[in-house]
Amino acid sequence: MERLSNTTLAATGGVAAPLPRESIQPGIVHLGLGAFARAHTAVFTENAMLASGDFGWGIVGVTQRSDAVVRQLVPQDGLYTVTERGGNSAPLHVMSSIVEAVSGRDNPETVVQRIAARTTSVVTLTITEKGYRIDPRTGSLNVADEQVQADLAGNPPLTALGQITRGIQQRARQDSGPLTVVSCDNLPGNGELTGKLVRAFASALPHEEASPLLAWIDANVTFPNTMVDRMVPATTSGDLADVERQLGLRDEGAVVAEPFMQWVIEDNFAGRRPRWEDSGALFSTDVAAWEAAKLRLLNASHSMLAYLGLAAGKATIADAVADVSFRTACERLMFDDVLPTIDLPSELDAETYCKQVLERFSNPALGHTTAKVGSDGSQKIGLRLLSTVRDNLDAGREPRWAALAVAAWMHHVATTPPDALDDPMASELQVLLPAGHDASAVVPALLARRSVFDEGLASNAGFVQLLMHWYAVIDHNGPHGLGNEILHG
Repeated sequence: MERLSNTTLAATGGVAAPLPRESIQPGIVHLGLGAFARAHTAVFTENAMLASGDFGWGIVGVTQRSDAVVRQLVPQDGLYTVTERGGNSAPLHVMSSIVEAVSGRDNPETVVQRIAARTTSVVTLTITEKGYRIDPRTGSLNVADEQVQADLAGNPPLTALGQITRGIQQRARQDSGPLTVVSCDNLPGNGELTGKLVRAFASALPHEEASPLLAWIDANVTFPNTMVDRMVPATTSGDLADVERQLGLRDEGAVVAEPFMQWVIEDNFAGRRPRWEDSGALFSTDVAAWEAAKLRLLNASHSMLAYLGLAAGKATIADAVADVSFRTACERLMFDDVLPTIDLPSELDAETYCKQVLERFSNPALGHTTAKVGSDGSQKIGLRLLSTVRDNLDAGREPRWAALAVAAWMHHVATTPPDALDDPMASELQVLLPAGHDASAVVPALLARRSVFDEGLASNAGFVQLLMHWYAVIDHNGPHGLGNEILHG
C-alpha cells in the first residue's frame, strides 16, 4: 500500500486535505510533537485557519526525546489522519497544518533558528510534566540537571527550556519581534510556570548575557495560562490498519482521539495569534478555575481509575470505570473531596461536568490503558491528588477518597517489578522500598520521598492512617474485597 503524501492523496481522489497547502506559511513552533499535540493543538490551529482564511499559522513541529514522529511525517509531507472514536464521531480527517517536522534531539540548532525566525509569533508546548526540568524542592528550574547544565554551557540546547530561551535570545539579537509561549501541559498556572522557568534559565547564564535577555523577555514575551482537554490513546497496529482501509493509503502518523476536545486560553499575547476562538477555543480571564476542575476532577479520577484498575487486573480505563465500585469511588472523590475545595468557572455545572467525565472514561473505543494512564505517577499525583488531600486536611475534613487513589499508586509502585515501573523516579522509589510489601512498611517508606510528599502530609496522622487502611485493603482483600470496602465500608 502506498504511503500517504501530497501526491498520493491527490491521486486517490477520495479524502482531501482541507487546507490549500501551497498557501500555508509557518507561524507556530510546537515543541513535543506527540499524539496529543497532533490530535488537539494542531486540530484547533487547522480549523482556525479554515474558519478565518488566514493561512499564516502552519506548524513547525519539534520532537523532543525521539525522532519517531519525524520519521512518520516527513515522508508524508507532514500529512496525517485523525480518527475519532465514540458517539458523535466525525469522519476520518486528513490534517495538513504541520509544514515541517524537526528532530529536536538531532537538530537542536534548527529548533533555535525556527523559534528565532521573524515569521514565528507563537511557540506551543506539550512536553509533559517531566519535560519542564523542575526542581521539586524549589519549584524552579533544576539547574543541577545534566542536560540543563549542558544547555547553559552553550552546547546546542536539547531541553525544551533551553531551546526556548536560546531561541528568544536569538530573536532579541535579530530583532525578530515579540513572541508568545503557550504551554499546553497539565500543570497549574502552566504559563506562569513556563515564564518562571525560562527566566530562571536566562538568569543562570553569565551576567553579560542574562541582564539584556531578561529585559528583552519582560518587554517582548508573554506566557498565557491555558487548559487543554482531549483523550488521545496510543495508536495501535489495528488503528493503522483501519485508517489504511478507509483512506486507501498507509498513514504511519495516524492518531486516534475521542470526539470531545477543549482549549481554554488566557488572552495574553505579545503579538499576533491564530483566531483559535473560530475553532471553538475559549478565551477566558479565569483559566485557573478551568485548570483546577480539569486537574482535580478529571485528571485525578483518571489516575484513580488507572491505579485501582491495575490493582484489579483491568487493562483499560473503560474496563475500570465499568466496575460499579470503582465508578462509585470516582464519584465520591469528585463530590466529597474535590468539589468542596475548588471554585468552578461560572460556565461549568458541577453535576453535568462530573457525569460527562465518567461518560468519557466509559468510551471503550479509545482503549486507553491503565498502564499508560498510570505512568509517571510521581510527577502527577501531587497536582492531581495531593492538593485535594491538603485542602481537605486544612479544612478539618477527611480526604478519604483521594487517600484511596494515593494508596493505590503506592501499591502499584510497591508491586511492579523494578524494570517495569514507568516513572522518571522509578529507581529512587525502588531504593526506598523495604523488603516486605505490607502497608506498615511501604506507606512510611514512600511518604519519606520529599519530592512527592511534603513534611506536613507525611506527618499528618489522619492521612497516614487512611493510607495504611486503603493500602492494606488493596493488598490483602483482592478486587472483590476492595469493591466491598468502597461500597459498604
